[in-house]
Amino acid sequence: MNNRQTFNPIHYLSQFLLVLSFLTLIHLDANADGTKSFLMKDLAGKEHRLSDYQGKWVILNFWATWCPSCLDEMPDFISLYEQRKAKDLVVLGIAVDYKNEREVRHFVDDMLVSYPIILGTPKIFAQFGSPSVLPTTLIYNPQGRLVKIKRGQLSKQAVELIMLSPPNESLDVLAPQ
Repeated sequence: MNNRQTFNPIHYLSQFLLVLSFLTLIHLDANADGTKSFLMKDLAGKEHRLSDYQGKWVILNFWATWCPSCLDEMPDFISLYEQRKAKDLVVLGIAVDYKNEREVRHFVDDMLVSYPIILGTPKIFAQFGSPSVLPTTLIYNPQGRLVKIKRGQLSKQAVELIMLSPPNESLDVLAPQ
């Protein structure tokens, strides 16, 4: 009997993809906390920096037009933004995995999204990493500290509960709902 193993490219490819998936999962966490000085430009051309929103909660929501959970949570983010934008909250949507800017603009118009939308580009992913799950939401407290990374759909009620937490509390990542 021959104990010599044959080369199986499928085995090596699957191992490589598994390692790559793991690295992608940890990539967003590794970069997200280092975003104290993020700089992004929305579809209207306005620049956004975390420091611009001192004293406000900042929600960064990574989403895609083809993602059902992303679509389900958008009305809650629109409602939160409309109710609290003048007081204590800003929502910034980051579109990922899109064909072109026109597709995103059309989608945003159809959904009546009122908060700023940013196109996910290599420059954005260099600041935050690339989300491994959509939707993914990063929540910064009014002091500019990242307090939550939520993978999966997030409700208005969950965001409001997070906003009631003590300012220096770092919250565990919420499980998908």
